[in-house]
Amino acid sequence: MRLQLFYSPIACSMVAYINLTESGADFEVSPVNFREGAHLTPEYLAINPLHKVPVLAVDGRPLTENVAIATWVARQYPKAKLLPADPFEEVAAISRMSWFASGVHPHLSRINAPLKFCDVPGSEPATRRLAGEYVAENFRAADALLKGRDFFFDHFTAVDAHFFWCVRRATQYNLPLDGYPNLLAHFERMKQRASVQKVLAFEKETEKALGWV
Repeated sequence: MRLQLFYSPIACSMVAYINLTESGADFEVSPVNFREGAHLTPEYLAINPLHKVPVLAVDGRPLTENVAIATWVARQYPKAKLLPADPFEEVAAISRMSWFASGVHPHLSRINAPLKFCDVPGSEPATRRLAGEYVAENFRAADALLKGRDFFFDHFTAVDAHFFWCVRRATQYNLPLDGYPNLLAHFERMKQRASVQKVLAFEKETEKALGWV
């Protein structure tokens, strides 16, 4: 089975990279240069018409969206325990990943590119402020869930990988995180995992190769 991950630095394709690494899967990475518009070429649009990453091609068949990719990887490599074994807990984990994908990520995107969401002249500060307030609301809820825990469930799961990316993106926007001690402890804990260190090193190498730095 050939696994090909279409990946771009900084983007949430980091989540898929971490999960594939944790699973022990043999996969190759195809960097997509967003700054040069590689995601808008006919070749890439044939892979993902919505011009996003990540895409995991499984023997040439594209699978998109982090929640779906994580679920597939977890079921394909069950020994990695990327999802809880209990059926209800498994669905709860998928629910939390869906929350991060739909309830946190879009607001981070608004902070990054406010004009994509409201093109009224002078609206950028208000769009960023409101998005930051929604991120804060979600981070408060996540911080409460992490109280007294190392991970969102009894062990590391794909949920933790997804949330790590969300928090990392927030740090890149200098969002205030001092009020979330459990979130910050989780973030520091995640940075010690071999899979996270591997993807962060790969990100630096890819940024250099693409001429971003």
